[in-house]
Amino acid sequence: MKKSIFLLLALCFMGTAAMNAQGILRKAANAMKNELLGVKNTDPEPACACSDAEQVVGLGGKLQIDYKESDITNLDDGSMLIKNKISGSYYIVKDGAVTGPLSEGDPRIATTEVSSNSKDPTPALMRKYSNYISRSGDKYNISFAGKTYGPFAQIYSFLVSQSKEKFAALAVDNIVMTDDEGKKMDAAIKNAKTDQEKMDLAMQYSQQMSQKMMQSGGAAGITQKIVTNVPGAKTDITSALGGIMNAKAKYDDIVMIAYSKINDLTGKTLIAIRPEYAGVQDIYVNTGNTKYAVYNYGTLTMSDGTSLTELFNPHLIKSGGQVYLAYNYYSPKKNAIMMCKIPW
Repeated sequence: MKKSIFLLLALCFMGTAAMNAQGILRKAANAMKNELLGVKNTDPEPACACSDAEQVVGLGGKLQIDYKESDITNLDDGSMLIKNKISGSYYIVKDGAVTGPLSEGDPRIATTEVSSNSKDPTPALMRKYSNYISRSGDKYNISFAGKTYGPFAQIYSFLVSQSKEKFAALAVDNIVMTDDEGKKMDAAIKNAKTDQEKMDLAMQYSQQMSQKMMQSGGAAGITQKIVTNVPGAKTDITSALGGIMNAKAKYDDIVMIAYSKINDLTGKTLIAIRPEYAGVQDIYVNTGNTKYAVYNYGTLTMSDGTSLTELFNPHLIKSGGQVYLAYNYYSPKKNAIMMCKIPW
């Protein structure tokens, strides 16, 4: 009797184990199927999703990148740069084709962002715009559309329009003291043995700088100025222009974003900005200068007050003769980066 009971229990246990094994195998098979199909989760599509969205790239297949563990940016040539934060590898996506993985330092991914805190950003700008900026002795020249501008002691910013027909730079003809000269002066004063010796050195260097400034054309020679091929553009940054130059705010143009308005480089006001958006740089003006959009932390807000959320990388493009304000979003359903376009 006991043997029969034990036998029955054993058979039941074996049956249960088989069923559990089948369940585990079924779950594993489903997980593998979802992975092969690129289905990462069942989260809903973001609020900014559009019915006519275009797929930029799927994150399965060759990429195999978790969207939440990636950095995605648009490059100047229209391609998309994707960084896998886990592995540190990079991928370039352009016209549906994927290049990578690429390693840090690869010239193909050298976006060369220039720090605003850099004392002399010229070397970084020259690396990024090597086809425009070149060194000439201890100074720099800008070559654009067959014309040479310069020489300049330093170039602080350099912008090119989408069509590559316009450029604008912020530069200075001369500087009264280079970084090396400044370091030598600091070292000499620091190593002075007496206070009187320090005062004498300070006076000496002050006189040298004054003489150098006069030889450089006075204050005008050491003042930053706008250098551009835009006809009628103002070059004096202390004039009514004000603001910061931007080549992404309006399609195929370079504008000046001031505190409460956006001007073109001739000083003409294109559109006024609401006070709460004063000074913002991630702003996009339409072709007719009748509306604008502001991007901030995943939200794109139009000048009429409407907004779209859960998006990234807003940018201006032209397709079929029409300018669009495009933006990207992640689609959980397709496990892909998508793009929506708003006529602009």
